[in-house]
Amino acid sequence: MLTEPMTPQGYDALLREFKYLKDVEKPRVNQEKQRAAELGDRSENAEYHAAKEKLRHIDKRLFYLNGMIQKSQIIDPALLDHSRVHFGATIIIIESERDEEYRYTICGTLESEPENGLISVHSPLARAMLGKIEGDEFSVTLPSGRKSYEVSAISYIDIFSLKKNLRSEKDFGFK
Repeated sequence: MLTEPMTPQGYDALLREFKYLKDVEKPRVNQEKQRAAELGDRSENAEYHAAKEKLRHIDKRLFYLNGMIQKSQIIDPALLDHSRVHFGATIIIIESERDEEYRYTICGTLESEPENGLISVHSPLARAMLGKIEGDEFSVTLPSGRKSYEVSAISYIDIFSLKKNLRSEKDFGFK
């Protein structure tokens, strides 16, 4: 089975969403469906069909989250050697052609925010960087074409201090 690397905080967030959907949201929507069913004819009952649709979405999300929980491999990047690029590392790379600098942090799928420099460990760029040390050059094929980079710096910055899209219970729901 393929593993899904994630930080301890990422795993906690995953469990929090799973438990909220299972213990709060699904029972709430089930009650919604029950109340709508009591109104009579289900064939033309929009509330009933809406609740059924919400339950389908909740079940799909629970199935996905459960799979992620089963595949999770919890890694604390703070404990790793930061001389090489690895899961949890923050890397500054310089594009060879245009001499532009970029900063990326390699994280788990559910922790990623590409627009904020948090890229999935499974992304082509992250895979191309893994194992590199400062000064190493590498090339990678991206949607924009083949690019060459040099690793300028490797450090550790807590992934959750970089996240801009932290989700809470109000984001887990299906209102």
